[in-house]
Amino acid sequence: MAVFEYKGMTAQGKTVAGIVDADSPRMARQKLRTEGIYATEVYLEKEHKRSRLSGDVSIDRFFQGIGKQDVAILTRQLATLLKAGLPLVTSLNALADQIDNARLKKVVTQVRERVNEGSSLGNALKEFPQAFPDLYVSMVHAGEASGALELVLLRLADYLESQVRIRKRIASALIYPAIMILVGMGVLSILFAFVIPKFVSIFAELEQALPLPTVILIETSNFVRSFWYLILIVLGLTLYILKRYKATPKGRELYDRLLLRVPVFGRLILIGTIIRFSRTLSSLLSSGVPLLKAMDILTAVVDNTVFAKAISLARESVTEGASLSDPLKRSGIFPPIVIHMIASGEQSGQLEDMLAKVSEIYEEEANTLTSTLMSLLEPFMILGMALMVAFIVVSILLPLLEMNQLVK
Repeated sequence: MAVFEYKGMTAQGKTVAGIVDADSPRMARQKLRTEGIYATEVYLEKEHKRSRLSGDVSIDRFFQGIGKQDVAILTRQLATLLKAGLPLVTSLNALADQIDNARLKKVVTQVRERVNEGSSLGNALKEFPQAFPDLYVSMVHAGEASGALELVLLRLADYLESQVRIRKRIASALIYPAIMILVGMGVLSILFAFVIPKFVSIFAELEQALPLPTVILIETSNFVRSFWYLILIVLGLTLYILKRYKATPKGRELYDRLLLRVPVFGRLILIGTIIRFSRTLSSLLSSGVPLLKAMDILTAVVDNTVFAKAISLARESVTEGASLSDPLKRSGIFPPIVIHMIASGEQSGQLEDMLAKVSEIYEEEANTLTSTLMSLLEPFMILGMALMVAFIVVSILLPLLEMNQLVK
């Protein structure tokens, strides 16, 4: 079945445009007529000249414009429409008409067509894994099976929105020092390449020993100017080798372990991972997804291989009849409060509620830590740059002051 774009008019004379699945342009026109749309133009959608989206290697490019925030808004709107009593196909049709994101609009249109042809919503969404991952599809399947689809969609929307907030929080904490480091490197490069060499010629005319800071500064400047290409080559090769090593299972695990040990930032990453773990598991269990299936999904959702390995080992223990808290405790990476709350939830039969409380506790800590980090980071970064600039200024002024003393 191909994907066609169309332009047309409704019976009320309103101009409309969109996409439709059909075997041929004639069938597309017929399908549109049954929906009360009289097509004036029907043509093959250029971006979809392939048999099925889900089987094409270039599908990632199609989904580049669909973010978690877009999917979260879509999910909440769909839950609201279903809760109001609208049928699923009608709700999807209403969403397709009002979505501004062109790529997401095309996906929703095709999901609507699949559902209209008799497919369940979960199976229709499963054909677009880059937009709707296993977590999303599994919760929708559970919601359809339990008859509480709108409630599950609301939980999904809450989960996606919380993930967006966490990502933004971590990114805001990491992007500032990265920008400051780049700016500092740029300033130092200009000083070493253009400013310092002008003073070197002056110092060369002095027939006296230069102060140690000035010697260090001149030698560093000469080295950078003479071997800058070697520095770039070595830096590039180092980054390439590290990237290749990180792509291996051992390299990725080592990278993730070292990342968790970085002062302050490692704690922030740990908190973000625990929030994702607890929020995801709570949402899955609350939606009726079995624990073992939920843990399978968790290994893909948690992007830290150290945690993913611990969850995988815990799943094996749970399969053998053990509790969830015991293998997580043996892993040594989950904080004691998380272990105690999970154990309490297992004993009381309220594991999903306890996991939700864990995520709330750590979200508060993440907010506090991020605020503290941002308030302390700026003065420390400015102080570091000021010390470097001060060293350069002192190194330049010292021989000039000594020359002035000799003149007197």
